[in-house]
Amino acid sequence: MKRKMIVLGALVGAFVLFVLARFFIFDSPSATGRIEILSSPTAGVFINDVGVGKTPYKDWFVEPGEYSIRLIPEGEETESVAWEGKVSIHAHTLTYVSREMGTSAITSAGEILTVVKMDSKPSGETGEVELVTDPPGAIVFLNNEEKGVAPLILQDVPVGEHELAVYLPGFFRRTKKIKVPKKGFRVQVSIHMALDKTHKTLEEELKKAAIEATKEAELAKKEEVNTKTLTILDTPTGFLNVRAEPSVSGDKVAEVTPGEEYTYSEEDGGWYKILLGGEENGWVHGDYVTLN
Repeated sequence: MKRKMIVLGALVGAFVLFVLARFFIFDSPSATGRIEILSSPTAGVFINDVGVGKTPYKDWFVEPGEYSIRLIPEGEETESVAWEGKVSIHAHTLTYVSREMGTSAITSAGEILTVVKMDSKPSGETGEVELVTDPPGAIVFLNNEEKGVAPLILQDVPVGEHELAVYLPGFFRRTKKIKVPKKGFRVQVSIHMALDKTHKTLEEELKKAAIEATKEAELAKKEEVNTKTLTILDTPTGFLNVRAEPSVSGDKVAEVTPGEEYTYSEEDGGWYKILLGGEENGWVHGDYVTLN
């Protein structure tokens, strides 16, 4: 009986050793990474084209590497579009995916957060935040302080939680809580911004500004033209014919008297186009005028 107990104990011990070796050596969970995926609405989760569940989804033991993630909204009635992207998983850190799936890609939004080790450790208890936005050019705020325009890398960010926000005219503002987990780590953040259809886009605003600038330039040019004047000189007949065209064969539209002053807007081959009154105008020959 005693011998049987010894044998049984040895078998149990061998099994425990096998489990420990399997868990800590072969699978090496300490060298794995974590992933968390959230979405609105709820979506089926596919990793490398394999269905693994639905959102919210978590896996704390993922081999490091690059993975393809696809989220398909659940329910046949949903109008939300699916999303697909690539993420990187790193040992000992969390990769976080959040998507708000709209009716199209431009009305959808979301973030991908990945934590990686920095190439060199900082001197203080700080890390970094690397940010890219789609579209690029968004204004970046960290803890309500403007930091620049994406893409950019924020250095010397204290360890701990921070509020990250991005803003671009024509798109919904995005705000996210991030955490620099410990000294010497970088939080990589990729933010996709959703178009605000109720807001005039930046392109429309720039187009409107360009139109206004053109109108102002044309008005200034017109005002400049209107300041050009000439005076009618003496003629053998005591008057000067005004023609419809800059030619002696042009129809006569009026007569002007020597000594009178007129505003002119154009010059063509020695002829000047003068404003007679109201919107009426005509051409006079340059031999009988002097420019003021």
